[in-house]
Amino acid sequence: MDAQIGLLLLAAGVAGGIINALAGGSTLITFPAMLAAGLPAVIANASNAVAISPGHLIAALADRGKLPPPTRRTICFVAVATLGGAVGAGVLLLLPERLFVLPVPGLIAFATLLFAFAPQVQSRTIARRDAAALPSTVASSAVLGLACVYGGFFGAGLGVILTAVLSITEPNDIRAVKALKNLLATCVSLAATLIFIVQGAVRWPETSVMLVGAMVGGYAGGYLIRILPAHIVRQFVIVAGAVMTVIYAARYWF
Repeated sequence: MDAQIGLLLLAAGVAGGIINALAGGSTLITFPAMLAAGLPAVIANASNAVAISPGHLIAALADRGKLPPPTRRTICFVAVATLGGAVGAGVLLLLPERLFVLPVPGLIAFATLLFAFAPQVQSRTIARRDAAALPSTVASSAVLGLACVYGGFFGAGLGVILTAVLSITEPNDIRAVKALKNLLATCVSLAATLIFIVQGAVRWPETSVMLVGAMVGGYAGGYLIRILPAHIVRQFVIVAGAVMTVIYAARYWF
């Protein structure tokens, strides 16, 4: 890894850490940076997941006062999230490289659209939750499991998906939903990254550089959130995601 690639990954990590602290959506910046560093798509995805994984845990600990008590339902959700993350990571590693790169532009586009319309998605799911009976634990776990398999496989937009799912299934306030979302995202991330590490799917030089950048960016984001409007960060992430979609569609589809 030369100095130029190292600076690219460090900058992407810092930007990703700041973006996560202010608005979320760092994968739309950090994953393309791993690809730009020359890593194969599957290795880039696994390495990116490890590099940004502390963000979920930090977010969960930051608002631990709102974490739900260890009820049977919560324990079930944690188990489902952990299993889903492991399954998603396993599917990723079992796929041939050529079968993963084909949907990469579509996955980035999906995550970008999901991020762009996250406020509308979340407000509608909250309205539906208020207007309908809560689904059973089995039904909730099934939907949650699918979301977590996606999270272990790719991960971009997982926070938005989990918030939407939990806003329907959980009768708590939105801050409690966000806290539970961070806990479950942590479970997905830890399960997936453990499998990636054990299977040797992580390129450590690039991952370490981005991890340092992400930690610095997350710390800086705690200060920038006071002065930098979140909507500006959101617009930057959406534009970057759209550009990356076009670039990788041209690379893998045309």
